[in-house]
Amino acid sequence: MNLNQYRLEDCLLTAMKSEIDSRVFYMKLAKKVKNYLLKDKLNFLADEEEKHKLFIEEIWKNHFPDEKIIMPEQCVIPLPEVTITDEDIPLSKLLLQAMEAEKTAQDFYNSLSQRFIENSKIYNTLIYFADMENQHYKILEMEKDSMERFEEADVYWPMVHVGP
Repeated sequence: MNLNQYRLEDCLLTAMKSEIDSRVFYMKLAKKVKNYLLKDKLNFLADEEEKHKLFIEEIWKNHFPDEKIIMPEQCVIPLPEVTITDEDIPLSKLLLQAMEAEKTAQDFYNSLSQRFIENSKIYNTLIYFADMENQHYKILEMEKDSMERFEEADVYWPMVHVGP
């Protein structure tokens, strides 16, 4: 992802909005699932997104101390949206959406880090965020694969449970 065509302000606002939206998504999903292990993982991911947002806010405050953070409704930089549009959508499909968002976030943070090569703290933290997004992807991938097996086994087949 090449972010050179975007203003730093737009990059930072996109990062914050993406982290906020992802956190909301993971929290909503955590409230809906009954599996406590998955619920814990989703809450963990939501907490991680909050930490990322706070760090991006610090970058904003350091670079634009006189400008208030005003979240746009739509980001200038297109990133995949992760939303629950249908209550009946299989959990595996929602996890797949989240995986795509995490992969894009990894690419986004790797690209954004290039704007801060001269500031090793910010540069290294953004590279670390990119690595964390990859770990989030792997967590979601394992859960998605598990969920697909469960969803497949949960398919109703007429007469399958009829005894002899």
